[in-house]
Amino acid sequence: MRLSFLLLITLVISLFATENEKNQKVTLGLGVYTQTQPYKDVDAIIVPSPVIFFDNGIFYMRWSRGGIYFLGNKSDDFAWGFSLTAQPRPYGYKPSDSHYLATLGEKEQTLEGGIAFSAAKKDLYIETMILTDMFAHHDSWLFKTEVGDKFTLGKFNFYPSIIVSYQSKEFMDYYYGVQKSEINPALGISEYHPTGGFQVGVQTYISYPLSENTSAFFNLRVDKIPNSASSSPILETEYIYSSLASLIYTFHY
Repeated sequence: MRLSFLLLITLVISLFATENEKNQKVTLGLGVYTQTQPYKDVDAIIVPSPVIFFDNGIFYMRWSRGGIYFLGNKSDDFAWGFSLTAQPRPYGYKPSDSHYLATLGEKEQTLEGGIAFSAAKKDLYIETMILTDMFAHHDSWLFKTEVGDKFTLGKFNFYPSIIVSYQSKEFMDYYYGVQKSEINPALGISEYHPTGGFQVGVQTYISYPLSENTSAFFNLRVDKIPNSASSSPILETEYIYSSLASLIYTFHY
C-alpha cells in the first residue's frame, strides 16, 4: 500500500515537471555486490548489482536508490532539494540459513521509502533521510544522515563519507531481537529485546578511468550496529562489511 502511494505521488509530480536541462550526465554500469551478515553462521550476500548515477534536478538515481524532487534548486555551484526516495535493504535471514536460527522466524529483506533532504556545494555534500519500511516487515522508521566529499590521487577519485543512522526499537527488535516463542536453550538462544540506537558507518567510492567514458568503480563500506544489539544471542559480530566491484560507462545527452 505504501509503495503504491509513493509511486502515485511520483507519477503526479512527474506530470507537472518542467523540461529537463540539456547536457545531462548519466552513469550506467553493472557489478557484483557483497555484504556480510552479522548473524551466527549466515553466509554473506553476493548478488549482481546495477549501478546508476543520474540527477537532472527533477529525478535522481544514486547507485540503487532513487527519488523525485518536490522542492529545491540546482546550479553549478550549489544545489539543494527535498525529495521522495526509496532504497532496498538487503538485511535478513531464513531459519534454514543457519542451525542457530532454526527456531526463529524469517527476517525479510525489504524496500524503505520516505523523505530526503540533500545539499551539495561543489564536491562536498550532506543528505538526511527519514525512512519507513514500505512492505511493513519491521513496520518502523529510520533517521539517516550522510556527509561526504571528493578527493583525487593521481588518476584515482575517492568519495569518502560518514553515515550515521538512528534505528528505532521496533527496527532493532525485528532484525536483532529474540521473541519468547523463538527461545532455544540448547543453542543458548534466549529472549532478547534491544532498544533503539545509532549505527555508524564509513564508506568510500573509488573510480579509476579506463578510457574516455569507461571506468572501474568500487565501493567499500563498514557499519557498526548499535550497541544495544551487541549482546543479541543470534549475532556473531557487531560489524557489517560490504563492497561493490563494477564497470561503469558515463555519457551526456
